[in-house]
Amino acid sequence: MTLLPVDAALARLLALAKPIAENETLPLDACASRVLASDLAAKLTQPPFDSSAMDGYAIRTADARADARLKLIGESAAGHAFEGSVGSGETVRIFTGAPVPTGADAVLLQEDAIRHDDGTIGMNFFPEPRRHIRPQGQDFREGETILKAGAVMTPPRLMVAAAMDHVTLSVRRRTRVGLLATGDELVRPGEPRAASQIIASNTFAVAALSRDCGADVTDLGIARDTMEDLAARIASARAAKLDVLVTLGGASVGDHDLVQKALKDAGMQLDFWQIAMRPGKPLMVGSLGDMIVIGLPGNPVSSLVCSLLFLEPVLAKLAGLAAPKREAEVIVSRALGENDKRRDHLRAKLTRDDLGRLIAEPFDKQDSSMMNVLAQAGCLVIREPFAPSLAAGGTASAIILREPETP
Repeated sequence: MTLLPVDAALARLLALAKPIAENETLPLDACASRVLASDLAAKLTQPPFDSSAMDGYAIRTADARADARLKLIGESAAGHAFEGSVGSGETVRIFTGAPVPTGADAVLLQEDAIRHDDGTIGMNFFPEPRRHIRPQGQDFREGETILKAGAVMTPPRLMVAAAMDHVTLSVRRRTRVGLLATGDELVRPGEPRAASQIIASNTFAVAALSRDCGADVTDLGIARDTMEDLAARIASARAAKLDVLVTLGGASVGDHDLVQKALKDAGMQLDFWQIAMRPGKPLMVGSLGDMIVIGLPGNPVSSLVCSLLFLEPVLAKLAGLAAPKREAEVIVSRALGENDKRRDHLRAKLTRDDLGRLIAEPFDKQDSSMMNVLAQAGCLVIREPFAPSLAAGGTASAIILREPETP
């Protein structure tokens, strides 16, 4: 069977994904990191009045002169406006955020003011008109569209949505992802296990990655190596109306690898299987009705590398977002040999040199079962099929996993 190139496989997977069109209305405080479903316009003007940008005195610039002795007639504070107006030779004590009284057209900073013994106010600085005044509507005006559909509700966007007087928001429904681990050899952390069994660790990594992509994750448990158990759990996945079913392990064609057959029996249309990459060759992709099926390898490192390359971008597309840009150029710290027909992803330590350049140091051990090596890695150095040898100090593309360590 011809192995499918990585880029071609990703393109075919993304072709199966259509951005989720369902929306839901949620309270503002439940909308963090959610994707806005419609444009959001201001329900009010901000600021709603000319306000002071500093603590000081509201004055008429016509009175700004060296011999000025202004009569203090009141105070304007945030939430407590001065109700009168400022006339010739008068001033009002004003605080940051407070409405500028009628008649005043500038704010004299308190450090530029002179308080005379008789209570009048002089000045040693002469502000021009509108000095230290925030005009009405400087931030936004009622009816103005501030946030566009598709915007992710970050803390600053939540802040402006609240300031625009929105109590609820229409957001896109989260992508529903189900994770199904498979294999008689697997047990959960903390459970008793036989000598031939291992901990099912993949689920936790793939679930975390999916949640980082904004998905709601359903753990479908561990399916045993029987067609009956697999069929029952696939039925549960369909009943949950998942957008994506991710199986972990069992997608190959050995005597105990039943996942692909069980999915086909349930009606899955297989799109492709086996990718020209390392680690992660036995990746499977298909569709079961409206549900995308991604069969990840059971090998822990392969599973997570495939999740980064394939699951992360498809979840971004379903959410209506651009995929994270993880690829960057690195300098390799040691020589690399020529590559074979599969694209390789070398786990590497990542640092920056004194010039700020990314330096990748591939680990000596690259066995795809070694989770600890992946946990220490800061990047995956990409070696394209049939790439020639690369000398130390040469450049290569890499998938960045986390921020570089400090040298």
